Amino acid sequence: MKFKVLGILLVLALMSCQSQQTAIQAPSVEFITSDELANYPFSEAVRVGNWLILSGQIGVDRETGALPPGGIKPETKQTMENIKRTLEKYGSSLDQVVKCTVMLADISEWSAMNEVYVTYFPGHKPARSAFGTSGLALGARLEIECWALIK
Repeated sequence: MKFKVLGILLVLALMSCQSQQTAIQAPSVEFITSDELANYPFSEAVRVGNWLILSGQIGVDRETGALPPGGIKPETKQTMENIKRTLEKYGSSLDQVVKCTVMLADISEWSAMNEVYVTYFPGHKPARSAFGTSGLALGARLEIECWALIK
């Protein structure tokens, strides 16, 4: 008798869980691209629920279309400014970033890049991966992508 009651309770619990699962909706997905990047083969960002996932950013000045002179440090600064602007444009900010991936044309520039990068995260340090590549778009020294929460 005891096992029969336990079996019935288990079936009821499983049925309850199943009905709760069907009530949960998958988060909406929105692929976002501004007019200035409309001709590129990727979305500038993707909003999934309360997440904002940015495509990799390089240090191109959006007004001139050129990389800043001077190497990795000025490029890191411009890249981070591009990220900051994109996050804010779509409802987030640097303080909401939880994960970044850094791609470097030359991994030996990691320390110099890091000197600039850390100034953009004074209150918290997002999880991060970094790796060297064999080349980046437009001859950039680095590319950074990140994930952030939307406020």
